[in-house]
Amino acid sequence: MKTKKPSNSNNSYKRLFGCMKPYKAKLVIAIIVILLSTIAYALAPLLMGNATDALAKLLIGGEQNGEFLKFLALMGCAYGLNALLSYIGTSLIVSVAESTIFDLRKRVDHKLSKLPLNYYDTNSYGDILSRVTNDVDTVSNSLQQSIYQVLNAIFTIIIIFSIMLNISGVLTLVGLAVVPFALYAAAKIAKKSQQKFNAQQGGTGKLNGLVEEYYSGHNVVTVFGREETVIDDFEVTNEDLYQSSKDGQFLAGTLTPIMQNMTNLGYALVSIVGAILAIIGGLSVGMIQSFTLYLRQFSQPLTQVMQIANTIQATGSAATRIFEFLDEKEEVPDVENPQFPKELKGEVKFDHIKFGYLPHQTLITDLDITIGAGEKTAIVGPTGAGKTTLVNLIMRFYDVRQGGIKIDGVDIRDMERSRLREIFGMVLQDTWLYNGTIRENIRYGKLDATDEEVEEAAKKARADAFIRTLPGGYDFVLHEGASNIAQGQRQLITIARAMLNNPPIMILDEATSSVDTRTEVMIQEAMNEMMKGKTSFIIAHRLSTIKDAENILYMQDGDILEVGNHEELMAKDGLYAKLYNSQFSDNN
Repeated sequence: MKTKKPSNSNNSYKRLFGCMKPYKAKLVIAIIVILLSTIAYALAPLLMGNATDALAKLLIGGEQNGEFLKFLALMGCAYGLNALLSYIGTSLIVSVAESTIFDLRKRVDHKLSKLPLNYYDTNSYGDILSRVTNDVDTVSNSLQQSIYQVLNAIFTIIIIFSIMLNISGVLTLVGLAVVPFALYAAAKIAKKSQQKFNAQQGGTGKLNGLVEEYYSGHNVVTVFGREETVIDDFEVTNEDLYQSSKDGQFLAGTLTPIMQNMTNLGYALVSIVGAILAIIGGLSVGMIQSFTLYLRQFSQPLTQVMQIANTIQATGSAATRIFEFLDEKEEVPDVENPQFPKELKGEVKFDHIKFGYLPHQTLITDLDITIGAGEKTAIVGPTGAGKTTLVNLIMRFYDVRQGGIKIDGVDIRDMERSRLREIFGMVLQDTWLYNGTIRENIRYGKLDATDEEVEEAAKKARADAFIRTLPGGYDFVLHEGASNIAQGQRQLITIARAMLNNPPIMILDEATSSVDTRTEVMIQEAMNEMMKGKTSFIIAHRLSTIKDAENILYMQDGDILEVGNHEELMAKDGLYAKLYNSQFSDNN
């Protein structure tokens, strides 16, 4: 994927936490609450040690019972306060995390609408989907779990370390002597596992792309008997993902036992030295008990951080992929002072345009032609001639390299894209219908249309008859991709949607390619009525359907080689005539 990548995961973490700036006040309050919760939790072992010493003195008759009960009550209050503050702190962190992810999802969705068509042409849909769903979900889950745990771990380590030093510097030195070795080993392992998690996130996107590609082309795969090849491709990709995931999880999983074993070694050393101190009277039994509890509490946050290290690393990889996506180059922004034709007639002028999808490739070299307002223009030619490219340029899905395209004298680059595209209505060879009722899908062309307008458009498109035979009629619910109706019926609905929109310029890209001959004739009649007075561009392979066009452009290798109406081009006996005659010959 062609992207400008952040330098490393640390940069992604920095940018991720930068997304929390709008919730800085709530985050600060959460940090303070977590700090107070940690202090309350850290005081409990000290109070327990004091209670043990008070109990020892009570047993030998040197103290009153009240001192022992006081420390027990204070210890209970400390644990209770810790529980309450932990609940409040967790709630605040979850709120900040969810708000941050909500904003991040909105940025991702906004980015999708700003990316040029070329991005979708050159990237796998599955990988794009993985970035905007799986990666965002990974970051979401991590923020909820790890922020509180990391903050609590940091505060716990600092506070407990201070208390341990206050109790006994010697025991602190002995108990924590093994920690630097554990941290060094953990850092080495984390570095290696991060590479595996990066590969895991990339592999997930690749696998999603493979599944999406083969699922959408399932019929073709089946027809050509390529199921085994598909399975082999899937198994190879899945095996790569399995290996990277297994290696990453294994490496991250070794961190916890390393910390536990180092901690157990520290317990053994503290027990020996503590016993010596108790014998020589350097430390009371209660304080040794407290220190042992503190040593366990000190190791817990370290172990906890190690346990979520794999989650944190996966978050870094996911965040990197998200920010790679957000850093993708967007469409050229609209001009500051946009223009629009004062009177929209529909004249389209191609003024010596030059275009190619890639820098080293030129598809259209020098196209210079004017299409008059209200004229029907058919674009024909062999595959790869540039017919669809011409349509993409008119709607500014791509920008020309040289020259310009003008509508009623205004360069389309001087218009707002949204207003420019409102001028057009499109009916494509590949239908797009979403999960909803037929009425909703037709109304997509004009959201404020009445039911009567929707039904009238369907009648003009010759779709009304079959719609009324379906259960519920116009309220019949289409499945995803409208898989529960025939391809020809799907095309009729998209044609009705375009008719409802009733734009001044129509673009029809093989609009009748998926219907039978009888239906095609009816649709052609309806379209002829709809296109009266409108500028129309018709991309057609069946030349019999465009014989009545005022203009026929024969394109080849990106250039227009012949221009005229059907009679003129047939009399010329050139490329168009040969193409038409070959179709006529084939049909007979």
